[in-house]
Amino acid sequence: MATFLYKLGRLAFRRRHFVALIWVALLTLAGVGAASAPTAGSSSFSIPGTEAQKAFDLLDQRFPGMNADGATARVVFKAPAGEKMADAANKAAVERTVKELDTGSEVTSVTDPFKSRSVSKDGTIAYAQVRYEVSGMELKDASKDALEDAAEGARDSGLTVEIGGDALQTVPHTGTTEIIGIAVAAVVLVITCGSLVSAGLPLLTALVGVGIGVASITALASALDLGTTTSTLAMMIGLAVGIDYALFIVSRYRAELAEGRDREEAAGRATGTAGSAVVFAGLTVVIALVGLAVVNIPMLTKMGVAAAGTVAVAVLIALTMVPALLGYAGAKVRPTGHKARWMGGGRAAGKTPSGGGVAVEKPNMGTRWARFVVRRPVMVLLVAVIGLGAAAIPASSLELGLPDDGSQPTSTTQRRAYDLLSEGFGPGSNGPLMVVVDAKSSSDPKAAVKQVSDEVKDMKGVVTVTPATYNKAGDTAMITVVTDSKPSSVATEDVVHEIRGAGPTIKADSDANVLVTGATAMNIDVSQKLDDALVPYLVLVVGLAFLLLIVVFRSVLVPLKAALGFLLSVMAALGAVVAVFQWGWLADVVGVEETGPIMSMMPIFMVGVVFGLAMDYEVFLVTRMREAYVHGERPGQAVVTGFRHGARVVTAAAVIMMAVFAGFIGSSESMVKMIGFGLAVAVLFDAFVVRMAIVPAVLALLGDKAWWLPKWLDRALPNVDVEGEGLRTHGDAAEGTERDEELVRA
Repeated sequence: MATFLYKLGRLAFRRRHFVALIWVALLTLAGVGAASAPTAGSSSFSIPGTEAQKAFDLLDQRFPGMNADGATARVVFKAPAGEKMADAANKAAVERTVKELDTGSEVTSVTDPFKSRSVSKDGTIAYAQVRYEVSGMELKDASKDALEDAAEGARDSGLTVEIGGDALQTVPHTGTTEIIGIAVAAVVLVITCGSLVSAGLPLLTALVGVGIGVASITALASALDLGTTTSTLAMMIGLAVGIDYALFIVSRYRAELAEGRDREEAAGRATGTAGSAVVFAGLTVVIALVGLAVVNIPMLTKMGVAAAGTVAVAVLIALTMVPALLGYAGAKVRPTGHKARWMGGGRAAGKTPSGGGVAVEKPNMGTRWARFVVRRPVMVLLVAVIGLGAAAIPASSLELGLPDDGSQPTSTTQRRAYDLLSEGFGPGSNGPLMVVVDAKSSSDPKAAVKQVSDEVKDMKGVVTVTPATYNKAGDTAMITVVTDSKPSSVATEDVVHEIRGAGPTIKADSDANVLVTGATAMNIDVSQKLDDALVPYLVLVVGLAFLLLIVVFRSVLVPLKAALGFLLSVMAALGAVVAVFQWGWLADVVGVEETGPIMSMMPIFMVGVVFGLAMDYEVFLVTRMREAYVHGERPGQAVVTGFRHGARVVTAAAVIMMAVFAGFIGSSESMVKMIGFGLAVAVLFDAFVVRMAIVPAVLALLGDKAWWLPKWLDRALPNVDVEGEGLRTHGDAAEGTERDEELVRA
């Protein structure tokens, strides 16, 4: 592989005009496609195989035109102090508002609080429910404006009015912190690369890659039913890995220049060596993201595949566009070590680019740290493992759920509506359960529905059971059940399980099927599905990446150590997420206005993304150690050599990635905010604790055993030559040819 990538890098360097033109054309094509594509709405949230989804599908069949996926709004009214909603003036204002709401072009139904018994027992709070024919993200601005205008009109009459539900759902924005994250990345690049041109190359290529990826997602969003969050996450991951991959190639290019090679040769060697690491690092990220399909949640699968596509583009750009731009940059990209103190000497000791002698460099921080770890590996290992273990403790109290209006900031009308409903009707009114009775096979459908209603009324935790609503055929009914606990509570989950548990008995008695659905039941099913998929997902992703790393490192213990280190870092990161978003530690600093359960998909998404990113640093850092080891250095010295060449760049890459991820903490979307924080913390733990402390400590303890591989397995595995051994022979032959040509000219 190294030889192929070496040739590719040299070709891109020589044919830089052609390569640059191709990428500009792709960016333009993707941009035109995005600009001309229809506006995408929210991704349909279907969960195949769950009872809640089966019930929704049944409702679509038996209640045509109901549109279970349509947006809903709850307009909540509260009477002024000392007054009741039934007072003439207040009742007239509500009825006027209901009539106004019913005139909307996308409205399918509006309930009158006084006719649907949606008035609290003390008579001070009431609500009207509005249903729309399209989802919240597809709802026209005119419909949203009409909803808010109707509420404002009721406020003018003296009522307190708030709007809940997903009808006012908006496209999430990231705020200014994303720009700050990119600015931090730019500063780190300048410090690491030593010049604006060297620093600008990774940033420019990353932006091109993200531009192509996000524009392609936007162009295909409507056709493939991609949600708005998909492009945000693709941007987050693509930008981070794009900068890092390009940085590793540029850094290796500068190191090759410092060895005295001409620029085209240096570009080829940088692509052949660092490019090989980029390919395998990118493969681990792609495997982790595409592996999310194991969960069988279409939305999560689409997010993973879209992000994986952006990562693949970042890899291709690093291997082709970066060498091309290095050709354009010429002498503006300087060799590393230009600050070294030069002393006399010959080529055997290490000739400078200008032929001026030997570079005697003061050991850098990475070298000094590696020597310290190699001398005291046990102490470093214990401190690192104990520290990560302590950070992971909060993860033991992890509570999972999906966000609702109760997780919104108190400044929003959705949250205030949630609180008013809880005050007037109990916390369970914010997430009522929908019990669907399929009595098509029953001899007496009404009797079967009555049996279900009677049994549910007697269950612990149930407050209200509304009269059944039948379809036209009279063989299917909907019953709304309100519990005494908030939707995300364990008590509500117990009620759902109890109703479902009664299903077999009802089936035996009346031949009717009972299904529980609604947003609350769907959240419960999603959480359970994600829990069930976590272990198979880990086995698949870690297993495939483990095999890939065996091929890369020609070792069994190094990939095993990499996987165990990843588990430590991801558990510590989950602990930090729980501490901030569930417990409320440092909530003000992060901008968390409301604590609550961690989103159900957060653990499995973090496992996938963090594993891929963790392997990035493993590949980049350890391939340098492996390269030194196979070239004859002792195990301990190979660790030091790997850190001398790679620690500075890996550190810069980690800081850049943390800055990019942290930039998304300012998002208005709670899911994006939580993922941005979780990934930033995970990179911090993995790069600076696992890869910089645990990895060298374990390798120092293992010694030669770290690189052990059974002979039969060594013969069976393909030789991908990540260390660039083939380039050494190729380079020697090339140098010999150059010397012969010089002699002929002389």
